[in-house]
Amino acid sequence: MKIDINLQENQENISASSTKMASRKIFTLVFIKDNNKILLGHKSRGFGVNLWNGFGGKVEPKESILEGAKRELKEESNLDVVDLKHLGVVMYEVENKPENHIVHIFTANKFYGNIKCSEEMNPIVWYNYKDIPYQKMWPDTKFWYPIMLNDKYFSAVIKYNSDGKITEKDIKEYDNAQNFLKHISREMF
Repeated sequence: MKIDINLQENQENISASSTKMASRKIFTLVFIKDNNKILLGHKSRGFGVNLWNGFGGKVEPKESILEGAKRELKEESNLDVVDLKHLGVVMYEVENKPENHIVHIFTANKFYGNIKCSEEMNPIVWYNYKDIPYQKMWPDTKFWYPIMLNDKYFSAVIKYNSDGKITEKDIKEYDNAQNFLKHISREMF
């Protein structure tokens, strides 16, 4: 998968082309933030069942990463956003798995619509930053959520063994969008 990254009017316009790069799948995660609170959903089925997380999933063919993020948020929470900010990319490598997952992390502060649970996310709850249930989330979230909550740009490579334990992590912060985008386009794709 080749990723084309363009900045337009201070908003990332990111699209995935169909040039195949072996063993990578592209995903999104959107986090809605409001006055030191974050909206999380409890995964009720599929990958990550019984864990709390943001809203997201696979990017569909011929869909940009930004479009995929907005679609997944709408499907899982009934919310629309106007200010998605692309803050991070996390690449997951799992021992004995044929593909890596590349997850694009977005945040938003302006949203509209009524929060509505879905078949995939139920319940949906606002958490104060200090009360985020890290013990009921993916083990790596405690390392990069604080960066994301502080609106810092970051990239991460997280390696898990086949038992679901983190074996290696490399997390980098960036001082601006240009440095972040330069790094992910050069190092992660």
